[in-house]
Amino acid sequence: MDQQASPTGRASGLSLSRFEFIALAAALMALNALAIDIMLPGLQQIGASLGVENENHRQYVISAYVGGFGIAQLFFGPISDRFGRRAPLLFGLAVYVAAAFAAAFAPSFEALLILRVIQGAGAAATRVITVSVVRDTFGGRAMAEVMSLVFMVFMIIPVVAPGIGQVIMLFSEWHMIFVAMAGIALLFTIWTAVRLPETLHPEYRRPFTPKVIADGFRIVLTTRVSLLYMLATTAIFGSLFGFINSAQQIYVGIYDLGVWFPVIFAAVAGMMAVSSFANARLVGRFGMRRLSHGALLGFCGVTTLWFVLSLLGPLPLYVFVPLFAIAMLQFGWIGSNFNSIAMEPLGHIAGTASSVQGFTQTFGGGVIGAVIGQAFDGTTTPLAAGFCGVGIAALVFVLIAEKGKLFQAHHAPPAKQAA
Repeated sequence: MDQQASPTGRASGLSLSRFEFIALAAALMALNALAIDIMLPGLQQIGASLGVENENHRQYVISAYVGGFGIAQLFFGPISDRFGRRAPLLFGLAVYVAAAFAAAFAPSFEALLILRVIQGAGAAATRVITVSVVRDTFGGRAMAEVMSLVFMVFMIIPVVAPGIGQVIMLFSEWHMIFVAMAGIALLFTIWTAVRLPETLHPEYRRPFTPKVIADGFRIVLTTRVSLLYMLATTAIFGSLFGFINSAQQIYVGIYDLGVWFPVIFAAVAGMMAVSSFANARLVGRFGMRRLSHGALLGFCGVTTLWFVLSLLGPLPLYVFVPLFAIAMLQFGWIGSNFNSIAMEPLGHIAGTASSVQGFTQTFGGGVIGAVIGQAFDGTTTPLAAGFCGVGIAALVFVLIAEKGKLFQAHHAPPAKQAA
């Protein structure tokens, strides 16, 4: 059902307030952005310190994390459907904290990459289980509204994380970035342990057997609307990962921003937070499809213009930043709504659904982003081409899902539970 928050301001079925619920969910999701964005100012020093000669190979610090984060989501979903949300979530947080702290003492680049994979695997619990907890508590447009607010707070991290990393680099070395990351995650772990109750009702727990897990995966992959919106989100996420991989090279290498790099990065990320807030206010009135379909068309339009202009010659900063910011403004309307549409028919297997969707979006998006990032050639053209291409791909997936009709507000029937 389309559950709303109760008049008391408490999240449905929870003892904590709706405000605290959203803040905690956003904090947990934000650990993933923190693990990536706080690293960006230190990539050059990490490469120099650990003997990385190819500057594109420094991006592996991000790709390794994304790989572990994506693959581990396949396991945390079924586990959380069987054993509940709290225990697997706290276990994943503990792994994240331990790996981040150990990375500060990594003796080689290879050891650092292994620890980043482990850290990403622990962080997978935060993504899968946080979405599952929201789906346990809300549905329909109410879920889209909550996810938009979660995403808005989540986007504060890309605004401030590069700045935190830059400050650390001014007064210390890259090792302290990992120590700070571990400390922040430890605080969120304590908050979760003290305040977040179990949200999965005992009668909804699913057996942890190969047959049941396979049935859950089958439901996710054969629910047409969910599958196609998952693929569309994967494509859009690929563009975001592509930018993150090459952000330092673009802002510092091409535009020579130096220590001002986090400021521009934060300004663009702030546009995503603004659009997420606007989405939370508007989705109840206009619906998930109308807002997200319009944003996707806008994304395709501006990225096509960006790509064409980049082919004509080097883009000055005052042209690149507005075009990129407008594209990211659309992202806030696309991401949370597409996720909500994909999750809506799958509430009875929320953990498994979240894991499959999270794996596909993160791992698939990470692969797309790695391809875009590795194509960096000293210009913004590969990034523009990547953004334009994934936008068109996402539009194709949505058109197939909606049978060629955009902007149609409707509710998909729930998927049948596996026998």
